[in-house]
Amino acid sequence: EVQFVESGGGLVQAGGSLRLSCAASGFSIDDYDIGWIRQAPGKERLGVSCVSRDGSTTYYADSLKGRFTISTDKAKNTAYLQMNSLKPEDTGTYYCAVVSACTAAGYVNYVPYGQGTQVTVSS
Repeated sequence: EVQFVESGGGLVQAGGSLRLSCAASGFSIDDYDIGWIRQAPGKERLGVSCVSRDGSTTYYADSLKGRFTISTDKAKNTAYLQMNSLKPEDTGTYYCAVVSACTAAGYVNYVPYGQGTQVTVSS
């Protein structure tokens, strides 16, 4: 079964940091481009970030450039999202996903396989 298990979310004050993890099972992240998506209440889903399977290309939404870093650990079959200088507007449920193609301009299609992890940033 193809699955992601996201973890690492929580409640943090503005300016704080969190590191989200996304453990993949049923497939190897070596073979796919991986992305993170945020769903906030009342807002459209936002493609937060992605990384190409060879690690040569990354993408970040404008609102979080310079604060978030995506990475993967192939040995652990896990993707990460390091989030620094968090703001209340970063609040939402974060999902990782297999994306169709990660480019410097982002990605179009994606399939989330996990339940997400909740991030709440208080002001």
